[in-house]
Amino acid sequence: MTTEAPTNRQRARRILGSSLLTLVAVVVVACGPSDSTSNDSGTSLAGSLTVSAAASLQGAFTDIEVAFEKAHPRLNVTVNFGASPTLAQQIIDAAPVDVFASADEATMEKVADEKLLNGAPTIFATNSLEIIVRKGNPSKITSLTDLSTSRLLYVTCAPEVPIGKYAGQVLQKAALTVRPASFEPDVKGIVAKVASGEADAGIVYATDINATKGAAEGVVIPPNANITAEYPIARISTSANSAAAQAWIAFVTSNEGRAILRGYGFGTP
Repeated sequence: MTTEAPTNRQRARRILGSSLLTLVAVVVVACGPSDSTSNDSGTSLAGSLTVSAAASLQGAFTDIEVAFEKAHPRLNVTVNFGASPTLAQQIIDAAPVDVFASADEATMEKVADEKLLNGAPTIFATNSLEIIVRKGNPSKITSLTDLSTSRLLYVTCAPEVPIGKYAGQVLQKAALTVRPASFEPDVKGIVAKVASGEADAGIVYATDINATKGAAEGVVIPPNANITAEYPIARISTSANSAAAQAWIAFVTSNEGRAILRGYGFGTP
């Protein structure tokens, strides 16, 4: 059987049909699912993020870390907790930190003085103070005045640590002189000493009383002697992941972040 050669008209039809099929394929690809993440902030951030945060933020920031990583699954977050001055010095000494959250503005200013902040700090949370006592309050502490009793073991932090400074201001307002039995490295150290029975009392953040879940108790400090602690947060200028650092701060100050903070007893500005 002999096959006739295609005419010019048949060749043209074949070329046109092939072109239409190619065009359809291009349109399908263009309109189909895309791997691009430019419009998806939840997946566009990747890599690692290191946050240094005051010890009193441990519970709240641990929950925020879980929620943030869920929103940004390609991002690995590490949060370091400790006394604010210790964390600040680590940053000054070139520790690889992206975000710093301090328990006071004075410590944040030390980092700012070294030109290590990317933008102005944002106040994202507030806290008040309470007297922490052993479970059941066996020493029958009911006021700040009771802390000056010589039989009590009162523990605090050095004045360089925000809680130590705040406690000193509270006692000064109450015109009291109290001799500490020891100086702990951070507020969690005070809580641990009192909760374990190694000390009778200390002055800590109200949020730290809540965090003991009944292992210790709190005695309210009246407003005229109390202090409102303000917590600033800022990006570090040497951050290797500035976009993720900004996203973390945005999350902390968002409605979801503030709800987590309130759940731990923090106030929000």
